[in-house]
Amino acid sequence: MPPRIFTFGETVYDIIFKNAQPVTAKAGGSMLNTSVSLGRLGLDVNFVSDLGKDLIADTILSFLSENGVSINYIERYKNRKTSIAIAFLNEMNDASYTFYKDFPESRLTNLKLDFQKEDIVLFGSFFALTESIRPVLLRFLNQAREKGCIIIYDPNFRKPHLHELEKLKSYIIENIAISDIVRASDEDFELIFGVDNAADAFKICNEKGCSNLIYTANSKDVVMINPYQTVSARVPVIEPVSTIGAGDNFNAGLIWTLVNCGINKKETANLPLNIMENIIANGISFSAEVCMSFDNYISEEFASRLTVITNE
Repeated sequence: MPPRIFTFGETVYDIIFKNAQPVTAKAGGSMLNTSVSLGRLGLDVNFVSDLGKDLIADTILSFLSENGVSINYIERYKNRKTSIAIAFLNEMNDASYTFYKDFPESRLTNLKLDFQKEDIVLFGSFFALTESIRPVLLRFLNQAREKGCIIIYDPNFRKPHLHELEKLKSYIIENIAISDIVRASDEDFELIFGVDNAADAFKICNEKGCSNLIYTANSKDVVMINPYQTVSARVPVIEPVSTIGAGDNFNAGLIWTLVNCGINKKETANLPLNIMENIIANGISFSAEVCMSFDNYISEEFASRLTVITNE
């Protein structure tokens, strides 16, 4: 049986503006975006998160269920509102954000997870650095590691949190150390560690205990490195409609590849060259697909084409 996938992340409702006018609204959050794409591919994906008890939350939960994402591990908090993200697209259709959040002091305290060997766990973004979340998240991550799950970390660290870096850097290093694969951007490593190339970024990951780095740099080459080899690929030139969800769906392409190639945790210590090439190719393909619309996830048509090819 294919492995189960657990994604840990924040739930927000994205309202997207272009030229100072709202153009669409979508369920969002980095790990939610990845989850929906994987759900559309028919994988067994479980989104671990929390949200309020309001109309926006009801809308998001219905959307997740309709797209094949399990909502069994989503906790709902009372007397607080589900988070909203206002995304402003610039002339290059890259987004800057303003967030409106209303969280309780205690979060995810009632959740219980039963990991199995070869499950896949994805976590990251500021959710993975949040004080009220971190003790619970670390408990889950350690359980997953003990069970033999593949753990993937996406820092997704952004400038608005740079003033907190001194406090948060030890958390980021701890997240890297617990992971089998780190998928991070050039911006992540420049902001967090002050390095601007894939080789130096991998050296940091490897020293901290993670043997695989996928280094993305917007429209520049994608590089994947482990202790034995380096693979890179060109990113095709496109005219994006929106870049929201590009990195999140690279993660979906990564997980899709691991599942379809039957990769287990032990094999992540020395991934074959062809698997690394497939990971990069699928990651780029998923990311480019998302950039061609205002959706934060791959289209149902794209997912259908992939599942047909895979089943042939």
